[in-house]
Amino acid sequence: MNLNKKVTLSSLTLAAVMIAVLVAVSLLSFRQFSILAAQSQVRTAAEIIRVSLTEDMVNGVISKREGLLQRLGEVPGLKSVHVVRGSNVERQYGKGSEKEGTTDAVELKVLQNGEAYFTVDDEPANPVFRGTIPFVATSKGSPVCMQCHDVPEGTVLGAVTVTMSIDHMKDDAIFVSTIMVAAVAVFMLLMLIVLRRMVSPMITTARDVQDAVSHAIRGDFHANIQQRTNDEIGQVAQDVNKLMLFLHKGLSDIRQDVALLLKHKPAEEGNLLDTTVQMVQGLIDASQFKQAIEEDETKTEIYQRLSTALQERFDVKHFSIYEVKSSKNQMISMVVDGDLGAACHWCDPQILLRSETCRARRTGHIVDSMETPGICFAFNPPADGTGYRHICFPIMQSGMVGGVVQLVFPAEETPRIREFVPYLRVYLRETAPVLEAKRLMDTLREANLRDAMTGLHNRRFLEEYTETLVAGTQRRKTQMSILMLDLDFFKMVNDTYGHDAGDTVLKALAKVLSQSVRASDMVIRYGGEEFMIILQDTDGESAGLVAEKIRAAVEALKVQLAATVLQKTISIGYAVFPTDSDTFWQTVKYADVALYRAKETGRNRVLRFTPDMWTDEKTY
Repeated sequence: MNLNKKVTLSSLTLAAVMIAVLVAVSLLSFRQFSILAAQSQVRTAAEIIRVSLTEDMVNGVISKREGLLQRLGEVPGLKSVHVVRGSNVERQYGKGSEKEGTTDAVELKVLQNGEAYFTVDDEPANPVFRGTIPFVATSKGSPVCMQCHDVPEGTVLGAVTVTMSIDHMKDDAIFVSTIMVAAVAVFMLLMLIVLRRMVSPMITTARDVQDAVSHAIRGDFHANIQQRTNDEIGQVAQDVNKLMLFLHKGLSDIRQDVALLLKHKPAEEGNLLDTTVQMVQGLIDASQFKQAIEEDETKTEIYQRLSTALQERFDVKHFSIYEVKSSKNQMISMVVDGDLGAACHWCDPQILLRSETCRARRTGHIVDSMETPGICFAFNPPADGTGYRHICFPIMQSGMVGGVVQLVFPAEETPRIREFVPYLRVYLRETAPVLEAKRLMDTLREANLRDAMTGLHNRRFLEEYTETLVAGTQRRKTQMSILMLDLDFFKMVNDTYGHDAGDTVLKALAKVLSQSVRASDMVIRYGGEEFMIILQDTDGESAGLVAEKIRAAVEALKVQLAATVLQKTISIGYAVFPTDSDTFWQTVKYADVALYRAKETGRNRVLRFTPDMWTDEKTY
């Protein structure tokens, strides 16, 4: 029910209630007034009768009292007059006429208690008022009834019963009530008309405000509410118009600013409020994502978090995240369909070896098969995936492509993908500098852990990764062999041919050592011409074979210098963890002891540590 109907119904209901109350009160008041008026008339008639009877008795004409009563009965409005004698009067003067005897219990009661009695007989056609008034002996007033009656003062001498019609009063009450009801009805009608004229602008303005708010919820803030009055209602209309204009301009400016950040212009049609909120929320999510990845420790954690965002924030099921190794012209598959380190699945694996075959990597531009199907020849969906589309985003770092994010989706999901692509680009834009920072930190850290000349790990790397190496060996319950190697008579090379020649020899040696062991083994330049090799999951016997292989390879190595060819030999000592010692660094000392024993016993040989080589008197 609208406000207009509510006001009308409330006014009519109030008017009806007021009229009903007025009718009830007026009728009740007239009834009470009629009873009081009738009482007064009955008392007056009774007093006239009392005085007349007393005078008649004093004057000795009491026998003519019937005429008086008859004349009173003929008075308009009076229906009957009946006088009864009390017992004291009967004893003194006799019973009187037959008409003066008691007719009902009411008169007997009045004669006994001396109290007047009044009642109304509400007959539908002719309501009658009856009053029975006692005559009480008193020495006061004129004439004095005590002159004729020999009774104590206060004795009830008799009573008079008067009945009278009050029908005319009822008619008067109804007439007056009708006039009052009509007057009130006219007044309420006029008040309703005035009220509607006063409330109408408020109701119309309220309806216009309601329509404006409804349109605003749907994103339409073009409200124009007419100002119908110059009071508070008119001010409300003005203020709502100003508010809608302010909201429209504010949201439009916000959307325009956010669109600049997203580098995407949203469609003009649609819900302005929902679109703006969605765009702002997208930026907030991207900002929170950036804050999270900035606190991640490694690139792997960042890739994992980006994978989670693709799955949960953008509801993408199939995707690939690649990292570009620009120095080697290669790409590494970091995440595929949410699996960290999974093999290349949605592209030709050739891109991993020759990164230029990836169109997004080569051009640095977004590759969108939604716009141009078949644009990238490296896209390689499964045989049953001909309905798939893909879009690849290059992750730019310092003007170069540092990674590629590829989305793969069925063709029917193209509209949904287009909607969130601008927000995903923000995510990738926020990810790029963080990844670059992590990569630079990794590069600096790697440079800090490698020997600049040979490219081998250095002693600092060993100190940092010792706990990892030991924990892995203990977890696998295997052995780890430690080889200490030292070129024989290397100082003579520097003294004879110079330090450049010595550096050449060390580089050649580092290459031989790296080629002689597995990828899982570690070759470390321990210091000067001394090297260390850690053979993981290798017992003493196998370590001896590897050491002998290295010794032979070094002996056969020929290093070409400017004017000559050098051939050098190497001495090797090794020990096994935890067989020889349950402490890693003690095992290193044992391998070093074996190395020096090899040098002392002729060089160009391999020796395994034995307990007899360790003496407390000598420190190595």
